[in-house]
Amino acid sequence: MRISQHVRRVAIGGTAALAVCAVAQPAGAAVGQTARMTPSFNGSVYAIAYRGDTVYVGGSFTSTTVGGRTADRERLAAFDVRSGRLLDWQPRADGIVRALAISDNSVFAAGDFSRVSGRTRDSLARIDAGSGAVSSFQHGIDGSPRALAVGNGRLYLAGTISRVDRQERQRLAAFSLATGELDDDWTPTADNTVYSLAYRDAKVYLGGSFHRADDARSTLRLAAVDATSGELDSSFRPSAPAVVYSIAVDGSGVYAAMGGQGGRAASFSSTGRTRWSRSFDGDAQAVAVLDGTAYVGGHFDRACTTTSVGAHGTCREGSVSRVKLAAVRGDGALSDWAPQANGIVGVRTIAVEGQHGTVAVGGDFTTIGGRSQRRFASFG
Repeated sequence: MRISQHVRRVAIGGTAALAVCAVAQPAGAAVGQTARMTPSFNGSVYAIAYRGDTVYVGGSFTSTTVGGRTADRERLAAFDVRSGRLLDWQPRADGIVRALAISDNSVFAAGDFSRVSGRTRDSLARIDAGSGAVSSFQHGIDGSPRALAVGNGRLYLAGTISRVDRQERQRLAAFSLATGELDDDWTPTADNTVYSLAYRDAKVYLGGSFHRADDARSTLRLAAVDATSGELDSSFRPSAPAVVYSIAVDGSGVYAAMGGQGGRAASFSSTGRTRWSRSFDGDAQAVAVLDGTAYVGGHFDRACTTTSVGAHGTCREGSVSRVKLAAVRGDGALSDWAPQANGIVGVRTIAVEGQHGTVAVGGDFTTIGGRSQRRFASFG
């Protein structure tokens, strides 16, 4: 199907970049836009992670409802991907769970908690993926964790962190998956909050509100470091025009969900060249990529048909309805995928699972497409 595109040069972060601003035409996404039957939650969902046929959820909720039956789940829950059946996995956190990551038989959780299932755990815990038992993995964290990533034999942690086990860290830290010990050699720095992490091909990508990573000027809000040494990858030089709330990576490049004037989602090549950029009338807060399509969530209501945005985030040159959720194809064209969530905050997190071809979203919404769907939805 032919895509009508508006292509022009735009200034991003002081440099010229080619932005493909495709006018919305009928263009399919990789998943349907009717939500599956899944549990609903009585509080916000901040984090989602897949492990085979199981999806794990973290947030501020204290109960979940499936098929009209409500069960206690204190900020952590798990259910079957295919059937939506709630699983008997119920560790209990006493504060918000903001991030989840999976490694083999372990679920790592990070957030604002101090205890998990009655055991002291300072903002970070390792939980058995099957039984829900809390492991002996334990560290002292100064600051608020916001993101986790797994790769290269390590668990990577980011946020507003200033110390781990009384050792100085500047928003970033890593732990050995084998021993659970703090990695003394991986010590990259950022001068402000790191909101998101992504691992791929021996690199760790960082997104946030920082102006410098490892004190380098070319690292405004989005950067990459070596997964083993922590050294800055100077070959990746993107220009992120606003705070980066979420990032995702695939074989084609790096994807970022951003705030700023209105909101923006963008895709960058492995060197940081802008591949495409799309604007919205509110912050883009979450992004994930499946089969080349980027799924974007936030508290926007409309997707702009060009990158031209007014002083109050309004689309200057036309827009289409995309309430809290949108999808962008690999060529920068806006897909017709439009599940239409609701709420003020809207969507906080998105996760994808390739084996089942599933996109899951979490946040503060209570409806999808006008139907009741409280704070979690799955599409496939």
